[in-house]
Amino acid sequence: MRYAGFARYRTRSAAAFACGLALLAGCGLTSGSPLVDDVRPGTVGRGEPLKGASITVASKEFTEQLILGAMMGIAFKAAGADVLDRTGIQGSVGAREAIKSGDADAMYEYTGTAWITYLGNSEPIPDPHKQWQAVRDADRKNGITWLAPSALNNTYALAMNKANFKKYGTKSLSDVAALSKSDPGAVTLCVESEFANRADGLPGMEKAYGMKIAAGKITQMDSGIIYTQAAKGSCTYGEVYTTDGRIKAMNLKVMADDRRFFPNYNAAPEINTKSLEKYPQMAKVLDPITKKLDNTVAQELNAKVDVDGQDPHDVAKDWLVREGFVKE
Repeated sequence: MRYAGFARYRTRSAAAFACGLALLAGCGLTSGSPLVDDVRPGTVGRGEPLKGASITVASKEFTEQLILGAMMGIAFKAAGADVLDRTGIQGSVGAREAIKSGDADAMYEYTGTAWITYLGNSEPIPDPHKQWQAVRDADRKNGITWLAPSALNNTYALAMNKANFKKYGTKSLSDVAALSKSDPGAVTLCVESEFANRADGLPGMEKAYGMKIAAGKITQMDSGIIYTQAAKGSCTYGEVYTTDGRIKAMNLKVMADDRRFFPNYNAAPEINTKSLEKYPQMAKVLDPITKKLDNTVAQELNAKVDVDGQDPHDVAKDWLVREGFVKE
């Protein structure tokens, strides 16, 4: 039920790096299986512009990625392609290497992950469009093409339950900073250990907003427990990810990052350049779907898997049908 990988795709662990290097030896990238969905074009794929194409779709292993990977594969299938499903690759680097090497053709990736983890930059770019442009331009030399990004931004945030929201009235991180000074005892945090120690996590956030939070007011715990504790009010604010389905399911109120401190993690199609040159219609098929993706959609779909227990592939297909992108 946990988003296995939300914290982990922020960093490049030794195991994930080794897995990426050993990709062809079978660490992470499996043989995959043909996509057998019986779908027809809706508003995308009309005229089956990918008829005769053989396309391999990849994703990482956590909920949101499985849904996005299924969306991509089903859309290509409706457009006439033969699709090999290699979604669920363990580790960010393994999935990245699959696209870079051409072992897979396309996946949805996050701009912040590419900029910081793959391209080795330490400072994120505050403007989301400029962040995407920088990633797009830098990745050209790696044989990777980035299509236009979605509004879906899976980044860090602080959230509180409705009772505490009513009590304290904070709407932004600047409000939290002000509360930490006016009423220090009111601000208690539940965070992951990684977030507590990263420059783009709690220490950086405190510095950027001028927060003063005593160490005794900060509790480190597993990501899944944070949501429960924040919902119960055991901590005033919990560290969350902005597209997590549990935000809506648990009626949590997210604080706005009004100084735009946290990196942008906008989802966008990442495609092997040679594959795109061979099948340029992939871009036209994906663009309307990408434009529809935002945090509200992501929270809804992620919740269907992580809260309701539905299958990610079924969730993706149902949404594509509901939105008219494909027909069964």
